[in-house]
Amino acid sequence: MKRILMIFLTVLLIGSSTAYAKYKIDHLEPAFWWTGMKNTSLQLLIHGENIADLKPEVNYAGVSIMKVSRVSNENYLFVDLKLSEITKAGSFDILFKKGAKTILKYKYQLLERKEGSAERLSYTPADVMYLITPDRFANGNMANDSVEGLPEGLDREQKDGRHGGDIQGIIDHLDYISDMGFTSIWSTPLLENNQTSYSYHGYAITNYYQIDPRFGTNEDYCKFSKQARKKGIGIIMDIVLNHCGSEHWWMKDLPSTDWINNEGKFTSCTHKRTTVQDQYASKEDSKQFSDGWFVESMPDLNQRNEFMSKYLIQNTIWWIEYADLYGLRVDTYPYSDSEFLIEWTRRILEEYPNLNIVGEEWSTNPAVVSYWQKGKENKNGYVSNLPSLMDFPLQNALVEGLTEEDTWGTGLIKLYEILVNDVQYPNPNNLVIFPDNHDMARVFNQLNKDYDLYRMAMTYVLTMRGIPQIYYGTEVLANSDAGGDHGLLRMDFPGGWEGDEVNAFTGKGMSTQEKEAQDFLKKLLNWRKTSTVIHKGKLMHYTPEHGIYSYFRYTDKGKVMVILNKNTESVHLQTERYHEMLKGNETAKDIISGKIIQMNEGLEVPARSAMILEIK
Repeated sequence: MKRILMIFLTVLLIGSSTAYAKYKIDHLEPAFWWTGMKNTSLQLLIHGENIADLKPEVNYAGVSIMKVSRVSNENYLFVDLKLSEITKAGSFDILFKKGAKTILKYKYQLLERKEGSAERLSYTPADVMYLITPDRFANGNMANDSVEGLPEGLDREQKDGRHGGDIQGIIDHLDYISDMGFTSIWSTPLLENNQTSYSYHGYAITNYYQIDPRFGTNEDYCKFSKQARKKGIGIIMDIVLNHCGSEHWWMKDLPSTDWINNEGKFTSCTHKRTTVQDQYASKEDSKQFSDGWFVESMPDLNQRNEFMSKYLIQNTIWWIEYADLYGLRVDTYPYSDSEFLIEWTRRILEEYPNLNIVGEEWSTNPAVVSYWQKGKENKNGYVSNLPSLMDFPLQNALVEGLTEEDTWGTGLIKLYEILVNDVQYPNPNNLVIFPDNHDMARVFNQLNKDYDLYRMAMTYVLTMRGIPQIYYGTEVLANSDAGGDHGLLRMDFPGGWEGDEVNAFTGKGMSTQEKEAQDFLKKLLNWRKTSTVIHKGKLMHYTPEHGIYSYFRYTDKGKVMVILNKNTESVHLQTERYHEMLKGNETAKDIISGKIIQMNEGLEVPARSAMILEIK
């Protein structure tokens, strides 16, 4: 970012008179922009001592100042620019004047948009996301483990400390990620978290336009995106709209008392997310949820403030354009102001109509989750523009379905019945499904370290409707024994650090079962990558019977049958029940074993196993 600022950002103090020495610019955001955007307006946030005393002027073809706004803090100006259709890429001076005297100059840069940027494609059910916590994946640049000016340095012995993983570490292992069969990477936030402690996770942002130096530079992030694209991998950015870090630079000099909710003073959020949809909720409960701070170190942003709203919208667009992003994931989606979310998604999709955006609504109730998906007709009239949600209800049903005893109301029937709720979603095929993530115990632990159940779970996630996401380390049976402690479940990926005794990138020191799990997932992922039936197929499933749950994915050109057997003995499965899908003497290929099976003879399903059959 420093190099970018040196190129695109020049601020000059004109004259040496002490009368003008009190003026300066500390921040001007966004530091540069692009021509050719659908929305032709651009709002600049300008922060510096007494900057509100000065009047900005611009003289550049196609660029005009529409509005200059001053707030209660005289150290801020908000300048609205109009970029007409004739505006060309180039640089120009923004002059800051007092009377007829030019006090400051700011060299502003307009870049030309990359061809096809607006029409960029995004993740779909043909993709599988690899979720990474960068600090815990791989250390590719030990020189940035501790950085001057950032109080928290390397402490790999501390579970909640920084362990040194970085962008270069991910770049170094793109071949591994690609070879495994993943097609996109969602990393937890990489933006600066200049907090005194517990900063590794990235969700307490202190600079919305700068990659945390302990992860790398803005240029490193662009390099990461470019190198990943060459290997067929798209980058999904984790966006935090609801809150910032308590050490963000503006917390020391707020533009106005309503920049942060509750006038910048900590008031705890109730975390009662259902108050958003609850028709009986009190206004007080709704306010305490939406305006309360997530935690004391994460001040709650007031998106009803028009300047804050535009700031967050423009920041998201800036990163999509700058880093050539493949899509977005939005943290704590329902915690943000509901009306703001309508405008934020509208503006993003106005610039990038095909972009996919998945929001986090951590509820196991499909009625709550579906409320936010684009196209849902809500009783209260709320109209959302959000394309996708994380399917927490399905994840919960998966774990309960596999670990509970099978009765009329428990066990596999939960996998069957959760899909009934798909009628509540406008587009269930666009939901992101997952066995675990960075905020919960590892799926191997959730399944009581039962390897057979693990294989069933991974088979289900990679053949069910939706867009799968796999958390780093899940492929090698990552373990989180300590009751779901975040610092421990976000384990260091084995082999990501020099001197690691176990290396999952090479196989060194891995147990037989860990290698088997990794090979199993690799085979499944690479098969899925080429299976259009899984990407685009419809779903038909059959009620579980006698410990067996089966379903088909199908198109006009192909069929895939999936069978989960929880029984401790093999089962001979008669195929007459599946006559709607199996017509005639079809044969099938077992994707895992490679064997050819005659379907009219029935199926021998091994004990505690998952079968994937391509019907011929």
